[in-house]
Amino acid sequence: MPKIALDPTPFHHDLSLLEFPRKVADLGYDHLQLTPHRDFIPFHRHPKADDDLVDAFAAACRDAGVGIASVLPVLRWSGPDRDAREAAVTKWKRVIEITKRLGVDTINTEFSGRPERAEESEDAFYRSMEELLPIIEASDIRVLIDPHPDDFVEDGLEALRVIRGLNSKQVGFVYVACHTFHYGGNLDEIIDAAGDSLQLVHVADAYDHRRSHGLRYISNPPGNTARVHQHLPVGQADVDFDAFWAALDRVGFTAREDTVAVSSVFAEDENADEVSRFQLDAIRKGLTR
Repeated sequence: MPKIALDPTPFHHDLSLLEFPRKVADLGYDHLQLTPHRDFIPFHRHPKADDDLVDAFAAACRDAGVGIASVLPVLRWSGPDRDAREAAVTKWKRVIEITKRLGVDTINTEFSGRPERAEESEDAFYRSMEELLPIIEASDIRVLIDPHPDDFVEDGLEALRVIRGLNSKQVGFVYVACHTFHYGGNLDEIIDAAGDSLQLVHVADAYDHRRSHGLRYISNPPGNTARVHQHLPVGQADVDFDAFWAALDRVGFTAREDTVAVSSVFAEDENADEVSRFQLDAIRKGLTR
């Protein structure tokens, strides 16, 4: 049975960092995903947690009976700007140190980079990994990557090719259900192609922005490159979750104990407790159907 984790992002505005573990436990979860937080590992910035804070967070998790399923940094390691990329590698090294100190073996992240400079960004990604991969492998940490909308690679199958090019079993794939339509919409094909490389999923729903010949969402000026998606509760939009759960079962994801399913609903903070409990029930049922 995979670990089921809660992404505590909806509670960032109401609770302090060290209050997250107790909240997660109160909502019925056994694990949390440690996502970007201004006091710990902020978006794009150098980690702000010293060893004392890392230890305090680990202790709060132990006291609450909650495990840390994964650490999620978002850094510009694929940026075509040389200085920004080199700075991101330095930040990544500290993220790895923090992850090890927490006793966690999983980092999940995004490709980053720029889609309009895809070739340069891919080159930057491989340069960063040339330096980081030996550290990752020596640390016995796995790094799992999501081709997030507006990254240098957004297509699910192409992302798998980029990962395969690293030639390392320590790097795998993240499937974010609510990114399905930016991945190309071919859920079954992507999950089947990922196979054992798929080790973490984010569970949330989204509308298919491609419908109505691209006019489902209208943003101005016409022709702009904005990416639109949501993180909604399961069943509220267009992701085919029957196909999603069946595909996970088909590739053996649901039978493994080292895989992770994360509830990542960000659209209903005003109902975050209720939604988190609903998501836990939906994920349990989906993984055991």
